[in-house]
Amino acid sequence: MSRNIVIFDTTLRDGEQSPGASMNLAEKLEVAQALVDLKVDVIEAGFPIASPGDFEAVQAIARVVKGATVCGLARCNEKDIDRAAEAVKEADDPRIHVFLATSAIHREFKLKMDKDEIIRRAVAGVERAKGYTSNIEFSPEDAARTESDFLCKVVEAAIAAGATTVNIPDTVGYATPTHMGGVIRDLVNRVPNIDQAVISVHCHNDLGLAVANSLAAVENGAGQVECTINGIGERAGNCSLEEIVMALRTRSDYFDHDTRIDTTRLVPTSRLVSSVTGLEVQRNKAIVGRNAFAHESGIHQDGMLKNPTTYEIMRPEDVGFQKTDLVMGKHSGRAALADRARALGYHLEGEKLQEVFEAFKKLADKKKEVYDSDIAALIDKRVSMADDQWQLVRYELKLEGEGIPSATVTLSKGGEEQTDTFFGGDGPLDALFRVIEKIIGTQVTVRDYRVHSVSQGKDAQGESTVELEYQGRVYRGRGVSTDTVEASTLAFLNAVNRIALTSGEPTEMVYRDTV
Repeated sequence: MSRNIVIFDTTLRDGEQSPGASMNLAEKLEVAQALVDLKVDVIEAGFPIASPGDFEAVQAIARVVKGATVCGLARCNEKDIDRAAEAVKEADDPRIHVFLATSAIHREFKLKMDKDEIIRRAVAGVERAKGYTSNIEFSPEDAARTESDFLCKVVEAAIAAGATTVNIPDTVGYATPTHMGGVIRDLVNRVPNIDQAVISVHCHNDLGLAVANSLAAVENGAGQVECTINGIGERAGNCSLEEIVMALRTRSDYFDHDTRIDTTRLVPTSRLVSSVTGLEVQRNKAIVGRNAFAHESGIHQDGMLKNPTTYEIMRPEDVGFQKTDLVMGKHSGRAALADRARALGYHLEGEKLQEVFEAFKKLADKKKEVYDSDIAALIDKRVSMADDQWQLVRYELKLEGEGIPSATVTLSKGGEEQTDTFFGGDGPLDALFRVIEKIIGTQVTVRDYRVHSVSQGKDAQGESTVELEYQGRVYRGRGVSTDTVEASTLAFLNAVNRIALTSGEPTEMVYRDTV
């Protein structure tokens, strides 16, 4: 029968322990409300004994949060438990989470306690917490490295003392899925009163296995998963909330379990936590990363356009993204380019599509990512060049002695190339414009010249517009390139070609203005 898995979020406690991730009170309250909107079941709001600020934050969250259990963490000693109880007492559903290490290495080097003393201390801690609330969670810290026989005894004693949830932490991320599943299975089979408590699991990600270990625990009987937004936490972090939730949801056919999480809030919550903590989400992060629903491969894009399920096992809308992003880059194919062009209002077919595609590929080799504005500029450029008589083949700029510019340009017309050089002018662009006039045999007046970026980033394309006057009429040219000098040259040439198209054979004029 399908089970609902309790989602215990510890972003505000374990997550905040990430170096540099400390949050102030206002930020914690904002994140806590986002977790309520996300519909997590339990919010571990902090470690009240840790500092006055932590106590204040847990207390404030307990007062304002509605719709989720609010939990405070405490070691198995009286001061910790009393402080935690005071912090969460105003919550609608308060929980006290007590913990005590149980592994041999912790017993010997950290606690200096034997097994019997560990059990006595654990029982005393649970019993004291029970005096404040009936919702008690007990964690045998470093459970994944604790001897199976002893772990079973500690868990049995904690449940007998009043623990309603027993959390099994893989504190140092040491476990593997088979190992973690076996630990939970042993508890289910060997602890006689295990049915009186929910088995929880808290997995760290030191080996990158936190989500896999948590899923293995669920398969073997765990009913609660402790996790954080974006997987933040001590060292390499914790089990990622968004990943465990979507794994259970997407593969419900296999796990037959689900959560009550509103998955459409995953991306907004992820971004909030990233903004508040300053811990950036990696682009290839599962579920909430920028690339999680982005496709650049031409084969993948073609499949996506035919049927999204060919390459996506989840819908981007289900986790809070607006849509799939077909990232246009050097691996993209014609189908994706034509589809993006249609979305931008252009219809490319046949030779025109091929021409734009070839130009797109050249641009993609220069840029890591091609934006919509880049594509629109490419298409406009090809359209504007469709009737051009002269085409730019290459150009070269030099500064001679005393800073005098020289420009060498090669233009083609009707399959034939012509090359010429101009020395002088008021600057490199002036020299370029003059040598183009020299080759074509047309002299004009430059009335306006502009250049600006058409897309984002350091490798953005530059768009140049040039306004020329010829025989009393004004002609505009436009050029686009990642090289602004080339863009300017293309714009000038485009305008001159328009003059030729409109007036027939060019007529000599006196060049009056310079750029």
